[in-house]
Formats: sequence, C-alpha cells, structure tokens
Amino acid sequence: MTAALLSAQRARFAALDPLLPPAAPPPEGEELTAATADGTRVSGVLQVQRHEPGAFDLLWSAAQVWQLFPCTGATGTAGMDALLRAWRHRMDRESPGPDSACTVTWPSRDAEAVRAFLDHGLMPLSVLAVRTGAPSGDPLPPGVTVRRARPEDLEEVVALSLTTFRYSALVAGPWRPGTAELIAPRLERNLAAGAPVWLAERDGVAVALADCGWMESVPGSWAAELLPSGQWGYVNNVATREHVRGLGIGRALMARVHREFHTRGARATYLYYNPANPLSSVFWPRQGYRPLWTYWEVRPASALR
Repeated sequence: MTAALLSAQRARFAALDPLLPPAAPPPEGEELTAATADGTRVSGVLQVQRHEPGAFDLLWSAAQVWQLFPCTGATGTAGMDALLRAWRHRMDRESPGPDSACTVTWPSRDAEAVRAFLDHGLMPLSVLAVRTGAPSGDPLPPGVTVRRARPEDLEEVVALSLTTFRYSALVAGPWRPGTAELIAPRLERNLAAGAPVWLAERDGVAVALADCGWMESVPGSWAAELLPSGQWGYVNNVATREHVRGLGIGRALMARVHREFHTRGARATYLYYNPANPLSSVFWPRQGYRPLWTYWEVRPASALR
C-alpha cells in the first residue's frame, strides 16, 4: 500500500464528512490488491475473526467473519468495485459455513462506494450514528419519571435489554440462545459501578431503559479511527416496552440522557442502529442522530458476489 493512496483516501474522507477522523492506515493482515480499468492500483487488508460458542461478540456478529479494510484513495466506485472483485476471488479458497459473514466499514456519505457494495451483495446492516446538537427539552409524559438505575434494578434492566435483542434478531441476525446469561454479568458490573444507566417508570413500573456509557477518543485508540478526539457519551441500548411505545417515553428518556451527558462534558453522543429496523430507523434520526459510518455485511460469507 502506497503513501500516495492513503493520502488520497484521507483527502477524500475529509471532503466527505467534517466529523470523520483522518483515514487510518490499514491494520496487520493479508493484503489484497486490484486495479481499475485504467490501471490505477488499489489495495486493502483482509482479517479473519472466529468467535467460539458462548462468546459475547456473537450477540451481534457471525461466528466466522472476514473483514476488509479498503484503501482505494480517490478512485470511487471503480476502485471499490475492483477491490471487492479481488475479495470475491479470494473467498473462493474458503469454505465458510452458514454462520459466517463478509464485512466492511465505510463512511456513510460515500455514495460512490455504496454503489459498489450493493452490486457485490453487501447490505447496510448497522450504522454508527452521531448527535452533535444541543439537548432538547422534551417533557415527561404524565405519570412518567426517569431515574438512574441501581444494583437492585438488575432484573428489570436485563428484562428490558432482552426486548431489544429479541426485536433486533428479526432484522439483524439470529437470536442467540443464552443471551440473558451473556448480558447479565456486564449489566450487573455496570450497575455496581454507577454507570450511566437510566430507567423510565410509569406509575412506578419500569417501562424503558437507556443503557449508556462513556468513551474517550484519544490518539492510538480504536475510537480515534471512528470518532473525532474527545469524550463521548455512548448510547449502548435503549428499549421501551411494546405496550407504551408511541407515548413519547423514549423521546423524553433520551432528552434526559442527552442533558446529563452534555452537563458532564461530553463532546457529543454516538450509538449504533440497524437501518432495516423499522423502529430504530425512524426513532434515532428524530432524536438528532445521523450516520457517520456504515457497517456493510453479507451472510453467509459465500454470498459475496
């Protein structure tokens, strides 16, 4: 991979979106190379990840993942298409099973790359979305209160978290047996540590959850490859009981979350949502979030075109 190619990619990222950090050099891995019709060379790095049964990553990931880190400079659709064709030929040497995927993460505003991803069978499975605006002042609906969750709320917090995983499994991947057992220890630790987790209660009954955290983007960290430097509020999981959806509880809960993060010095907030999820794809843009990075994926990995 040439310095000129990386420099061109950094210039392209800067032109695409002012919130994108400089394009990072590809990580260690197997290098792929290709050329466009006019002979322009492009390259990328391929990594393989394998998750054993019971691994926490399986809550959102396939068991075997081939991830591509492209460096296509300013070649647009032609360069990405050439690199994806090289990837397709490379996958002919593999025998991926049904619980497998090919993935690539790319700036959401690069429409030229979108064309190539779609042509090769990749789908926008998830986006990293950011919110940089001022907190809103949405009032709480009658009978609704919001408070920080405590260790004794673990059962309610786990139950609400599971509603998100069950619903997301309809559009974002298979439901994994043992999900409750995987998430409960992490939630228990977070509640014991006083993590920013909020519950919305209606007439004293927990009906919505905002499971959040803090993330600092500093040079050399994984976050610095995705987010501008600074301290960010991370919205990990937001869930609302089905029978109270549409009443403004989730909106009021997030208004409280945004105010708290803003007051405590967060540069902004970010989260992940699935564009195919008919609830998330409407709710989060209304709360001021917009995609920064898109996670493209095809399952199984053999379906890459």
